[in-house]
Amino acid sequence: MSTDTPGIDPLEALRAPRDPACDVFLTGPVFLDIIFTGLDSAPVRGTESWARGMGSSPGGVANMATALARLGLHTSLAAAFGDDHYGEYCWDALEQGEGIDLSMSHTVPGWHSPVTVSMAYEGERTMVSHGHEAPAPAPGAGTGSRAGATGTGTSTGAAAPVFPQCPPRARAAIASLAPGRSEPWVATAARDGALVFGDVGWDETGRWDLDALPDLAHCEAFLPNAEEAMRYTRTDCPRAAAHALAERVPLAVVTLGAEGAYAVDGRTGTAAAVPAIEVEALDPTGAGDVFVAGFVTGTLADWPLADRLAFAGLTAALSVQEFGGSLSAPGWAEIAAWWQLIRTCDRQDPAALERYAFLDDLLPATARAWPLRRAVPTIGFRQ
Repeated sequence: MSTDTPGIDPLEALRAPRDPACDVFLTGPVFLDIIFTGLDSAPVRGTESWARGMGSSPGGVANMATALARLGLHTSLAAAFGDDHYGEYCWDALEQGEGIDLSMSHTVPGWHSPVTVSMAYEGERTMVSHGHEAPAPAPGAGTGSRAGATGTGTSTGAAAPVFPQCPPRARAAIASLAPGRSEPWVATAARDGALVFGDVGWDETGRWDLDALPDLAHCEAFLPNAEEAMRYTRTDCPRAAAHALAERVPLAVVTLGAEGAYAVDGRTGTAAAVPAIEVEALDPTGAGDVFVAGFVTGTLADWPLADRLAFAGLTAALSVQEFGGSLSAPGWAEIAAWWQLIRTCDRQDPAALERYAFLDDLLPATARAWPLRRAVPTIGFRQ
């Protein structure tokens, strides 16, 4: 984590003595991500490809946890870590480097860390992953130490999330929704007052049935992309899909890729659309996670809906200009540097600048020059 990030707390004006210590809770699998960038094309069978850039970082749910922590939110993560060097590196990077609370996480003896290799080229990415399902935590695990469940995973596939029965009291929680799966901790978190933000992936069943997402009933916000939103609502327009989703959840947010994002507040009927920021993308890995983190930050800070969308889109745009995953998540130093730079560029549209004027009340008067770099090339490297 950058040591020069201003100590900005976006919730400072809202904090009260009896508030929960945790701002955001989330759980899921942590991968070691190895990212190759600067490839001119996809790798060709039987040949060797050289990448002009490389980074390594904790990935999976760590992408979103890091993005939240760098925006000044007190973040708690429940996850399984392998007892290999990769697991130790990911634990230290998250706890020591990013200040993420791992008191509900545990290390699994004899279980190796899942790994993803990501190759970025032509604005897209190709990933190869390997991992085994983590065994369930033993009684007493989740104490934030390097001790935990015993045994090794035997089933192949992505590492399974940790499902805590008693999540910490938090302002917000982020749940990964999947068809036919209900996670008891989600209902507990909502009952204890947390705003639940529902993230979702591609429906491999092909049914695209909102009723198959039981935890959606506990969500404050639902954040699919345009294709997912249209399939779930049987509509052919992302905006129509957002309005249809707002009948099922208080906040419907549909990401539109290069066209920005659109959101509807189902309680008030307010809608907001924000265009995307044009940037030269180095690697899109983790941009969706950064968008969610930015929107959660704005929601907890009680910003207007359009400001939340604009901030989420800005943080996602800044992230794709760096090595992907958690390495690329911007903090307030990057945001301040961008805002300082963009206002000095020639031929800026005044209306477009006005869209981000709310940043003036958040950022310091001076900032380091753009660009700022976070990425490190490989494990154990120190800049």
